[in-house]
Amino acid sequence: MELRNRPRRLRQNAVLRKMVRETRMDKSSLVYPMFVTEGRNLKEEIISMPGQYRYSVDRMEEKLTELYDSGVSSVMLFGIPAQKDELGSGAYASDGIVQKAFRRAKEVCPDMYLIGDVCMCEYTSHGHCGVLREETVDNDQTLKLLAQTALSQVQAGADMVAPSDMMDGRVLAIRRKLDEHGYINTPIMSYAVKFASSFYGPFREAADSAPSFGDRKSYQMDYHNRREAWKEAMLDVEEGADIIMVKPAMAYGDLIREVKERIHIPVASYSVSGEYAMVKAAAQAGFVDETSILCEMAVSAYRAGTDIYISYFAKELAECMDQGMIG
Repeated sequence: MELRNRPRRLRQNAVLRKMVRETRMDKSSLVYPMFVTEGRNLKEEIISMPGQYRYSVDRMEEKLTELYDSGVSSVMLFGIPAQKDELGSGAYASDGIVQKAFRRAKEVCPDMYLIGDVCMCEYTSHGHCGVLREETVDNDQTLKLLAQTALSQVQAGADMVAPSDMMDGRVLAIRRKLDEHGYINTPIMSYAVKFASSFYGPFREAADSAPSFGDRKSYQMDYHNRREAWKEAMLDVEEGADIIMVKPAMAYGDLIREVKERIHIPVASYSVSGEYAMVKAAAQAGFVDETSILCEMAVSAYRAGTDIYISYFAKELAECMDQGMIG
């Protein structure tokens, strides 16, 4: 049979397949989300996320060292305070839990790149991502506290801040606050395209951040919308974002691709807690091979256009890259 074009020619062995691979990954693009909590000598497993833990500040070193030794050199810190209030004051307190964690991380693992999640939900008594006016989040009043939170994290040692609240104008407010205090070179990674998603369920247990009433649909995006995603990304670019994030990752590859094609700054995606929990549950039941699934999920995000991949499987992905399974 005369076939001039035979795509299988380039699939004959592992060396050739990797030579012509279209999607390439690197451990430097991985970010691990890490939870820190008040207390001492604590390593508490998160029930809905088997294998994930809340660490007290004095126990951070073991995890940071494990990650760094595997080749994962970036972490994003989430704090769980001992006390919460209406204004989420623990988020921007100089001695807040995440501020203490940044200082400790710089001491024990100075080469680790530290990213601060900037939001109020873990710190407010009502679980919403900002200041309430009756039962509505007051966007403009919240901006002041978000900017102060970002500044306090950078002053404590954060190398980058990542606002996740979805308030209008938060990137500009944070950029102005950082610049006013001389932090002109601190990047902002904006959760620009963040949907009101059911994939976040386990995170709310992990961070103790479920809203006490209502939901977050008045500020997080409706997952039916595509053009709005582009609009949110562009607004944050105009306000000074250095990196744009799409969240969640797995079900939103189309929007990762669209954002990637339309903007000219790096694109991150967050493989969220629900994605992690589903893989773990299915693997424990014997329905899927965990390693194969987590690799395929990651590659799909990179193939869609991800430059930076935030994942609870970051260490495992780094190991898979070492083994030549992906990368």
